[in-house]
Amino acid sequence: MQKRKLGNSGLEVSAIGLGCMGLSFAYGPAMDRQEAIKLLRGAVVRGVTFFDTAEAYGPYKNEELLGEALAPLRQQVVIATKFGFEFDDKGGQSGTNSRPEHVRDVAEASLKRLKTDHIDLFYQHRVDPNVPIEDVAGAVKELIREGKVRHFGLSEAGAQTIRKAHAVQPVTALQSEYSLWWREPETKVFSTLEELGIGLVSYSPLGRGFLTGTINEDTSFGSGDFRNLVPRFAPEARKANQALVELIGQIAARKSVTSAQIALAWILAQKPWIVPIPGTTKLHRLEENIGAASVELTPDDLRQIEASLAAVEVKGDRYPPELQARVDR
Repeated sequence: MQKRKLGNSGLEVSAIGLGCMGLSFAYGPAMDRQEAIKLLRGAVVRGVTFFDTAEAYGPYKNEELLGEALAPLRQQVVIATKFGFEFDDKGGQSGTNSRPEHVRDVAEASLKRLKTDHIDLFYQHRVDPNVPIEDVAGAVKELIREGKVRHFGLSEAGAQTIRKAHAVQPVTALQSEYSLWWREPETKVFSTLEELGIGLVSYSPLGRGFLTGTINEDTSFGSGDFRNLVPRFAPEARKANQALVELIGQIAARKSVTSAQIALAWILAQKPWIVPIPGTTKLHRLEENIGAASVELTPDDLRQIEASLAAVEVKGDRYPPELQARVDR
């Protein structure tokens, strides 16, 4: 597996990481625990060193899973987790909370669940409008000083917030959705990230599965699947967005690779400081995603993809309204 550095921080990770949310949360029932542990350890064997989780995934269950699976391999991996929410008695999110004392409490709890003495990359999961970002950065700075956290990250933050945070504690990475069907970071934050030497961790790089070509307007999702709430996954939007999937499929066929591999290779080709973190519950999909790191897209390939994309208009918002309000702050 090729390695990449997230910006100027020196944090080196596998070129393709593993987003672990779906093992426990969001896309239906949690994966069988022993099977999930087998998948996580299998990812390490195959060269993946970068694993992404959050206290919110479950909540708590995903961190506990990673703690059990990766403890024997801790020196070989980089673990990223996130803070910034409150939870009610039923495990639902009851609002943001990035008050410094809460950041510290979450860090201590996450360390225990992850069975480790340090968090490699600690993200603010969503910007908290009630807490100055300078205070948040200061709280993480103190955790870094104590050795409990190695690097500070933000998720779905806007350029102004990134700058304010970075002035207090250097930001190693911004985690945001970025893919062939969500390219807004290019115009909103890329120049800021490049200027400040911050890496981008691309979540949902396969469009929550849509860009793989395995979902169409007739696909039905289980009752616990988050995609049921996403406007972009409404049947009419899926029908309209098939044009993008067909385009990717044509390029993949020409290169004798899969659609997922084209989608991931395209991200890798954009900037050397971008690392996608596709998620999966299946070993063969994990291997397929890892294979994308070896797919070479030539300048001519990239020009053709760009020209073709210009003719495709993606339909539907990427979040329902109540969640859309929490991004790009």
